[in-house]
Amino acid sequence: MGEDRQSRRRVTVDEAARHLGLTVDAGRKRVQRGQTGYDKDEAGRVRIILDEGETLQDESPDTTGQVAGAHDDLVEELRDRVHYLERMLEDEREARTEERRRHDTLMAQLMQRIPQLEASPEASEASEAADEPEEQQGGGEPHPDAPGAQETVQRPWWRRVFGG
Repeated sequence: MGEDRQSRRRVTVDEAARHLGLTVDAGRKRVQRGQTGYDKDEAGRVRIILDEGETLQDESPDTTGQVAGAHDDLVEELRDRVHYLERMLEDEREARTEERRRHDTLMAQLMQRIPQLEASPEASEASEAADEPEEQQGGGEPHPDAPGAQETVQRPWWRRVFGG
C-alpha cells in the first residue's frame, strides 16, 4: 500500500491538464463525470489523482485525435462551402449588374424615341387625310359611320401605335 501511495500524485486541475494535453475544462468535466479520481484539499480545491504509469487519457478511450481530425475536416468542408457561396454570390452580382446595364440602355433608347413617337401619329394623320377621297374631306367633319373616323380623333397615340 505504501508503494501504491508513492506511485500516485495529487495535482491541480491546471497541472493535470498540462500533463495530459487536455484543456482545463476537459479535466474538470472528467472529474464531474467520475472518469478520474480526485479529492479535495483543506482549502476545498480539487486535486486530481494521477498514477505515474496511468493518465486520464488511459481511463477513457482516446478520441481526441479522431475528434480533432473530424473537426478539421468539418472546418475545411465549411470553408469550401463558404468559398462556393461567395463565388455564386459574385456571379449573381455580375449578372444583376449586366441586367441593370441592359435595362438602362433600353430605357434610354425608349426615352429618345418618345418625341419621335409623339410626332409620328400627327404626321401620319396629316398624310392619311391627304390620301383620303375628296368626298370625306369635303365637309370638314368625317362621316360618323366612316370606319376608324372617330377612332383616330379620340384614341391616344400610344394606342394607335401599339394597338389596343
